[in-house]
Amino acid sequence: MIFVSCNQAHEHVADAINSQDSASMMTSYGVNTLISDSGVIKYRIVTERWDVNTVKNPSRWEFMKGIFFEQFDELLHVQAYIQADTAWYYDQQRLWKLRGRVNIRNVNGVVYTSNELYWDGLRHEFYSTEFSRIVTPERTLEGSYFRSDENMSHYLVTNSKGSFLASDMSGESSDGVSQPDTSSTPDSVYVRPAVVKHAASR
Repeated sequence: MIFVSCNQAHEHVADAINSQDSASMMTSYGVNTLISDSGVIKYRIVTERWDVNTVKNPSRWEFMKGIFFEQFDELLHVQAYIQADTAWYYDQQRLWKLRGRVNIRNVNGVVYTSNELYWDGLRHEFYSTEFSRIVTPERTLEGSYFRSDENMSHYLVTNSKGSFLASDMSGESSDGVSQPDTSSTPDSVYVRPAVVKHAASR
């Protein structure tokens, strides 16, 4: 008795990509590039992987392997370093979302850390609704809400605690000498740090 079978070849083909799919339009590896704003070089971006996706709504750039920024002034002097484990840039809103070990250091000696930070390029400000810590040459503050200008020269910290000068809250003391205060504050602290030049470090 003879058994004969016939197997037809089956071609494995994936479905065609259509407008509802979310494949990246561009993926780049080992990126080290300069970014300009209004024709002026403002930033250097260093990342292991950069995905550009114009299909997702809203469209975005994705940096799933981490990101490192250098921020420049008009003379291309480094003003700040910014880094995070993951980042998304929503190009239509000009909004950055930085996530995971977010760290900012600038030339004025300010160091900011959080697990999440938003960077609004239209309003030119940073903000976060996660626990944040900011250290300056004058004080250390921690709080559950943070908002600042891009230079970290004016910032608001709510539900804050930390060490700061008494003059930050109520002006100079009665003897005319500012005294340090290490107590917690019930609401918020709005601070303009003294501008003292320090070398930025990573």
